[in-house]
This record gives sequence, structure tokens and C-alpha cells, in this order.
Amino acid sequence: MDTSESVSKLMAKSISKEINVTKVDLPPLDEYIMYLKEIWSNGWITNNGKFVQLLEKELEKYLNVKNLLIVSNGTLALQIALKSLEINGEVITTPLTFAATTNAIIWENLTPVFADIDSKTYNIDPRDIEKKINNNTSAILAVHVYGNPCYVDEIKEIADDNNLKLIYDAAHAFGVEYKDKSVLDYGDISTISFHATKIFNTVEGGAIIVKDKNLIKKIKLLRNHGIKSEEQVVLPGTNAKMNELQAAIGLCNLKDVNNNIMLRKNIYSYYKEKLGDLKGLKFQKISASSYNYSYMPVCFQNSIDRDKVYSELYKNGINSRKYFYPLTVDFDYFKNKDHAEYNLKTASDVVNKILCLPIYPNLNITEINRIIAIIERTLKT
Repeated sequence: MDTSESVSKLMAKSISKEINVTKVDLPPLDEYIMYLKEIWSNGWITNNGKFVQLLEKELEKYLNVKNLLIVSNGTLALQIALKSLEINGEVITTPLTFAATTNAIIWENLTPVFADIDSKTYNIDPRDIEKKINNNTSAILAVHVYGNPCYVDEIKEIADDNNLKLIYDAAHAFGVEYKDKSVLDYGDISTISFHATKIFNTVEGGAIIVKDKNLIKKIKLLRNHGIKSEEQVVLPGTNAKMNELQAAIGLCNLKDVNNNIMLRKNIYSYYKEKLGDLKGLKFQKISASSYNYSYMPVCFQNSIDRDKVYSELYKNGINSRKYFYPLTVDFDYFKNKDHAEYNLKTASDVVNKILCLPIYPNLNITEINRIIAIIERTLKT
């Protein structure tokens, strides 16, 4: 055996032992190649190709929504949502979220104002939203954290009463329903991510779901440089177009979504069953009528236990994640500002105790039991 072959086998062995918090779902290669052959044959790889248009229609059917527009990633979906609604001033949002939520607000020259979260659902607390509204507030950007629906009815009432635009960052909420209705149907606009780590992926990608049909034309212009025709550019847009290669991945992956969600549900339920009796452990209160089990968050009794479990899992080749740590309000570019007035007591508490455990369709029972055993052993020491 030569050196290169030996190194390759060693790398393969080490990779196979490592367990990540999630794992990308890739379609069967032969299925994807069939799409590639057609793309190569017709020579059309971007600019609203046939597979992008087909994927939009298929997603509208699967998600049971209307007015869905595909874009190249979930962050641009958020930026276009803010831009299309002509938001200005302050936007009330949650600090317990991925960086993109806060960054999109800042990129649009808006000011994020942080409201605290609910201790059970981990979503933005409607009561604190009301406290943060002032004359400069123009919108609420709420997040369905880990795909768990927000208090959508209460938030809608607040938005309506105060004449605020309402956007939902539904990056994690693919296929999720609240009261048997797609959670993407709430708000003026919902955005979703098709990043490689999500339940449904196009490698990179996302979508915008619009309530007002009059916004559709505007958003189509915004995602393609504001180009109306070959000789007309009517507004300052950006490049947020998905290409045919990504759309083809999406069309392949859409076939397996239901099966993958079922497998995730089984893993999620097994974790809860086996870890449910451990002292101090809490699980997110799920408000969905139909959930996608995109994450497996566990809240420990304190930060010491959380960090010990995180370290022990890591030592054993298991990559859990302190998701979403730190709070976005604690990012370096906020450190020179005084955020004490936000009073984010619950969010600050939860973020120091939460840990997302590995969950993906082909995570096998042996691996899950090993994760559970390490957690049990660590908490008893």
C-alpha cells in the first residue's frame, strides 16, 4: 500500500467516526445527473431558467402557499423583504437567532432593537415587543427559532394596532404548520433558507413568500438588478437569482423531504424519551401542529453542565453546537453600544444553557445511544 492510499484510508476512517450536529442531504447522483444533462443540452444555467420556475411551482404546492419567489440565499431574502416594504428607522427583533437576521437589518441601514424571548418556546416575547415600540419603530422581524412557530396571532395584533410591517424569518421552518396552516402564510412577508444544513436544501438558496400580490413584480425586479427589459433598469436592485444547478438539486431533494422529516421525528422522540428523566434538562415547547424536527435543542440546568457536556461530546468526536451563542446583541460590533436598556434576562439565561445535539436522517441508533450515554455520564460526575 503506497503512502497516498494509506493517508486516504486514514482520513476516511477519521471522517466516518466524527458526528456533526447536522449533515447535508444530497440526492442520488444519477438523479442529479439527469437534470445536468438537460441543462448542458439547452445551455441555460441562470436567469430564471426552466428548473427555477419549476421549483417555484413545486414548492408552492408542497408548502401550500402562494406567491413564492426563489432567491440565491436566505440572507438576501431578508434584505429584499426589508427593502421591498420600504422599512426605515427601527426594527424590533430577537437576539436569539443566527447572525443573518441582525446583519440583514444593519445592511439595510436600519436599527435593530432587541426584545426578550419566551422561556418555553425560545421565540420573541410579544409582551416585550410592545414595550420596545416607539415613534421610530417601523417593523417587527420575528424568527421561528429552530422552526418553532412564534406567537403569530399575538404578534399580528401588535403589528396591526401599531401600523407596523411584519416580517418572519422562517429560515428553519420548512414544511412547518401552525393550526394546520403553513407558518409561511403569516406576516406581510416570510423568508426561508435552503442552505445546505436545512431540512430542504439547494446547496445555497432561499425564498420569499409574499402576502400582497402587488409586491411580486417589485421583488422580481429587486432580485435581478431592477432590470425591467433589455434597455430599462427601473430601480436599484441586487443579484439574488438562483441558478439552474441549484434548482436541480432542489427538485431532486424535494422528493425525499417527507421521509427525512419522519426519520428526524423518530430521532427527536428517542432523544426526549431517553433524556427526559435527567434532572434539570428541559426541551423546547413546540407550538406547531406539524413540525419538521430540524434541530434538537436541549436546555441544561446551568452553563457549567452545558459546557461540560459540550466538551465531553467534542472529546469523543461528536460536534454539538451552542446554537445560538452568543446572542446577536453581544457580537463585537455592538460592544461599544449600551444595550443594558434592552433587559434581555430570559434570552441571556437560555443562550448560556442551550445545546443542539446531532440530528439528521441517517444518524443511527448506535451513535444516538453513544451521545445519550456521554450526556448521562457527564451529568452524574
